[in-house]
Amino acid sequence: MAQYEFVTDESKPSRSGAIKLHDAPAFDAMRHVGRISADILDALVPFIVPGVTTEEIDALVLRMTLEAGATPATLNYRGYTHSCCTSINHVICHGIPGSKALKDGDIVNVDVTSIVDGWHGDTNRTYLVGDVPIKARRLVEVTYEALMLGIEQAKPGNHMGDIGFAIQTYAEKHRYGVVRDFCGHGIGRLFHDAPEVLHFGRPGTGPEIKPGMFFTIEPMVNIGRPDVKVLDDGWTAVARDRSLSAQFEHTIGITETGCEIFTKSPKGLDRPF
Repeated sequence: MAQYEFVTDESKPSRSGAIKLHDAPAFDAMRHVGRISADILDALVPFIVPGVTTEEIDALVLRMTLEAGATPATLNYRGYTHSCCTSINHVICHGIPGSKALKDGDIVNVDVTSIVDGWHGDTNRTYLVGDVPIKARRLVEVTYEALMLGIEQAKPGNHMGDIGFAIQTYAEKHRYGVVRDFCGHGIGRLFHDAPEVLHFGRPGTGPEIKPGMFFTIEPMVNIGRPDVKVLDDGWTAVARDRSLSAQFEHTIGITETGCEIFTKSPKGLDRPF
């Protein structure tokens, strides 16, 4: 079995490949920034309606993030010039906000990451726009439930493969494709860190889950095949067969007995259905 290195979080975090274990003050910091990101997604609910453009959504995210005393992690990240990602229908992830208006029946994922004092709160939800057909609504429901089943496996003594297996098994039971080209990730004072969190896998494989770990779980599920195509803009990832895709994401911290969801909706709006 592969060996994985675990380290106590250091004062100057680096991408060493080691999995960081965090202390109580770090949990406090992640609760704070995670709540800000969750509040933003809650506040977007009344604005996600037919006719609104994704650049208008992006402007709202920027304003709300700054008003909360945070900064958007995606703004100017590796050349990305927006405060969130907006992924509509067959766009799997990393959709770029623009002049495109949402239409009745669309599904759209909004992905935000806030930074406060160097700590990152990363979360996303897929919203229903107007009157959404049953087929799309069901995809969104299953994707959310797959996320929550994955989170149930995020507890000390389990392995990362247990999370992926729970997600994959549930999604494939509904004859959906689980995207393999993107994964969850360690997080904290780095936006993307070890370990990788795959949304497919075998039980008992991968790094052991230990108290103090912070990471995201963010399954992307397609109605059709899981194959991905990245467009020429270098960001937008779409379902190669143009099938609908949905995604949900939480940032969590592993406790002695299970996990804490840092980005849980204060208003219970995690489930958009």
